[in-house]
Amino acid sequence: MDNKNRKERPNLIPPHGGYRKLRSYQTAEIVYDATVVFCNRFIDRRSRTHDQMVQAARSGVQNIAEGSMASATSKKTELKLTGVARASLEELLLDFQAFLRQRGLRIWAKDSPEALTVRRKYSSDRSDMSDSSDTYGIATASSEIAANTLICLINQASYLLGRQMQRLEQQFLEEGGFTERLYQARQQARRK
Repeated sequence: MDNKNRKERPNLIPPHGGYRKLRSYQTAEIVYDATVVFCNRFIDRRSRTHDQMVQAARSGVQNIAEGSMASATSKKTELKLTGVARASLEELLLDFQAFLRQRGLRIWAKDSPEALTVRRKYSSDRSDMSDSSDTYGIATASSEIAANTLICLINQASYLLGRQMQRLEQQFLEEGGFTERLYQARQQARRK
């Protein structure tokens, strides 16, 4: 096939991956790393809760990456895995809320000065956040501050994933999926 025909034919497998540049991935990675630190500090390492919290945080990160890589051949899979990532982070959110509630510790209101401080810090940091270690001081904060900070970050990640899912849905409606592109390319090849 010469270069002219190759340029006329649309790519069947579009660019995919690039998840490390997604703010949702970067935020979920911070949540994962900070959750490991939190659990190692405040949850018995032999407990099921420790393992469940770490695995929920890991699932958030891994499903974003897996969905992004699967997007080349399945928008449906990408959308599903992005939803799984969001659900895993919701599970983790409930664990942090339970941690605070069961210990009689304060859960920050969404508009509390402390929550607003975390959100301002998050909003002002537009660099690749995943490169910094313990940006939010989880390794030294009290359990109450650390858990509440993580709740704020999980909410940010969940919000971003919700927007990402809306964008994926819109892309699918406008562009279709892999099977449709295969069919169209095959029909076009037959006409030639």
